[in-house]
Parts: sequence; structure tokens; C-alpha cells
Amino acid sequence: MRSDIVPGGVFPDYALPDHTGTVRTLSELQGDDPMILTLARGHFCPKEHQQHLELAAFQPKIAVAYTQLVTIATDDHHTLQEFRASVGATWPFLSDPGRIVQQDLDIQEYTDPEHDPMIPHTLVLKPGLVVHSLYNGYWFWGRPSIHDLWRDLREASAEVRPDWDLAAPGLRAAWESGDRSAFHGWNRRPTEPVPG
Repeated sequence: MRSDIVPGGVFPDYALPDHTGTVRTLSELQGDDPMILTLARGHFCPKEHQQHLELAAFQPKIAVAYTQLVTIATDDHHTLQEFRASVGATWPFLSDPGRIVQQDLDIQEYTDPEHDPMIPHTLVLKPGLVVHSLYNGYWFWGRPSIHDLWRDLREASAEVRPDWDLAAPGLRAAWESGDRSAFHGWNRRPTEPVPG
């Protein structure tokens, strides 16, 4: 992995076609939320299927926690659709058969010349594509468990959500004054008059 892709570093904002053929950037998919990003070997790998089946089972919790999930694989468009469907994924899968990510991040899995995949990695990214944690999944036990992801997302969310603790000084006063800027979701709504 490239030396700058470490906790606190910024992950590149790749633009790749998703499973529908629409070119999407990672920053667009992330928005203002934490994100789990998997860099996957592809449809051929049973380890990928196992990890993605677990993520699919975890996905309802990810959704209610205002967290995004994205997979990038070296599969072509049709194979990528099969991979996504076979694991029951509802999140975006991005196709990179040209191996842009593999080459840019220096993560070619040279031990598999037949498939020429990426060395699989899973990252937890804070808003702005800031790396919170990084897992090398060449060996399956190197991949994060759901418990690892939960811990990482708890830590990352506590860092980036001003309203993580409603008892924090000043939050109640801000709410009561009508200032919703520190409150996730509320900060996107039109300003409501404060009852007087």
C-alpha cells in the first residue's frame, strides 16, 4: 500500500463506474458520513464472498448509523453485477478492470498472475476520505470482523459528530436557540422559527 495511505491520511477520490454503469466518485458516495471501503479481489474469490455476505448482513445497521459502504473490484461490469447480486449487497460496487486503483496504490497481488487482483484491503474513512483504520486482507484473518468495524465506526463517529454526546457543553443552548448546525440531519433542514 502506498506510504501515504495511513490513519490520518487522505484516500484518493477515485471516479469509477458503479454497478449501473454510472461514474461515481468516492467523495460523492461518502457525503458527510463515515464510510467502509472494501478493495476486493473480485467475484472469483470465496474470501470476498464470505466478507461481503457478512457486510450484507450488517448493512441494515450501517444504514441506520448514517454510514456509507462501497466496494471497488477489478471485475468487469457484468461480473461485478453478478458479484453484487450473489452476496445480496445493496450498496454501490465500483468496477475497475483497468486496475487504476491497484496501480495507483501499489497493491497488485503478484502471487495471482491469472486474475491480477488487488491485494484486498478494508478501510474505515472519516468524512473527507480521511483514513481512520486500514486492514490488509490478503489472509482472511487480516480482514476486519464486524466487531472491529463497529469499534472503528464508533471511534470515527465520536470524532466527527458534534452531537455525539447530547450532554456536551453548549449543545442544548444551541438547540434551544434554533442553531441546528451541530446536529446531524437537522443541519440540512430549513431554519425553523424558535417558539417565543
